[in-house]
Amino acid sequence: MSTKKKTLKTCKKGHQYYRSSVLLSVLFLLIQSVSGQKAPSGNRPAVHDKGTDTLPPYALAAAHGQKAPVLFAPGVISTGDDDAHATFTKDGSTVYFLKSTPQFDHWTVVVSHFKNEHWTTPEVAPFSGRYSDADVAFSPDGNTLFFISDRPVKKGDKVKADTDIWKMEKTAEGWGNPQHIAALSSPGSEWFPTVTKNGTVYFGSERREGNLGPEGTSDLWRSRSMNGRYTEPENLGPVINTAGQDIEAYIDPDERFMIFSSNGRKDTRGAYDLYISYNSNDKWGEPLHLGDTVNSGGWEFGAKLSPDGRYLFFTSNRRLYDKQSKQRLSYEELMEMLHSPGNGMRDIYMIAVDQLPLFSKTH
Repeated sequence: MSTKKKTLKTCKKGHQYYRSSVLLSVLFLLIQSVSGQKAPSGNRPAVHDKGTDTLPPYALAAAHGQKAPVLFAPGVISTGDDDAHATFTKDGSTVYFLKSTPQFDHWTVVVSHFKNEHWTTPEVAPFSGRYSDADVAFSPDGNTLFFISDRPVKKGDKVKADTDIWKMEKTAEGWGNPQHIAALSSPGSEWFPTVTKNGTVYFGSERREGNLGPEGTSDLWRSRSMNGRYTEPENLGPVINTAGQDIEAYIDPDERFMIFSSNGRKDTRGAYDLYISYNSNDKWGEPLHLGDTVNSGGWEFGAKLSPDGRYLFFTSNRRLYDKQSKQRLSYEELMEMLHSPGNGMRDIYMIAVDQLPLFSKTH
């Protein structure tokens, strides 16, 4: 799928759709009135002091100070195509994300770099472009890149009917060859790996044995790293997993909290909503709905924090324009609306975490 060669300046109307149609409530009121729960203060994610340091590249997307999520790099990263799952390198200067078919059944990993004060036109990542590849994640030290793929495990094999987790190690020349992680694989698909400082891998899986939901649903699992090997994956249990789909968990590198997506809970606003759970003595607490500041009547998923912990990135297919136009559109205006972010395809959004009361400036 070719990418559109637009600059950020060409998407002013996309921003106008966004500003004119999204009216969001305050998250604090929602948490108090709906859940009645507060995050344990000792486990709250810390917002790094801004001080006088230079804002990282992703902060230049106008999210700083905004009380509602904004599109990330509209026209370059969020384009009106199906764009999802932004993941940054440790220094924040490179972003990997996926572009997919409208049915979300074939994905390609693409990469963009921040140069000369703007994000470059994305290119297909060197390890992608042939098979379905997605869900890039980095180890906290930045030396290992994880992703999922349906590529054959052995040379000469057919393309797999499911997706497995793969990894690549950083070398002096770049990234090494993809390595299949057999210990995390099952007859079902594995999704969205996240790695902690101690090497534990959290991921979603449709494996049947041990899953709490019916056939075809995903649970969240984890596997610890011990002596260079991954332990038998363990289900995160009924506090986190439901009979529905529980997917795409971002785990704090120190395992203090996780943010994940679920469609199996009573307080969802649409299909998939984002939730946060806090870890106390290696036990995950009851998930809290992140509220209408982030969630909508559409799908919200693929959440991750920026490398500095200041920004929450997530994917949503929310519409940013009314179904019925206030005035008759010309063909040119119609085409611009249909091919702009907020058209109901998946887009990448960001919000400063200091706008979310569940995130605190102190541990």
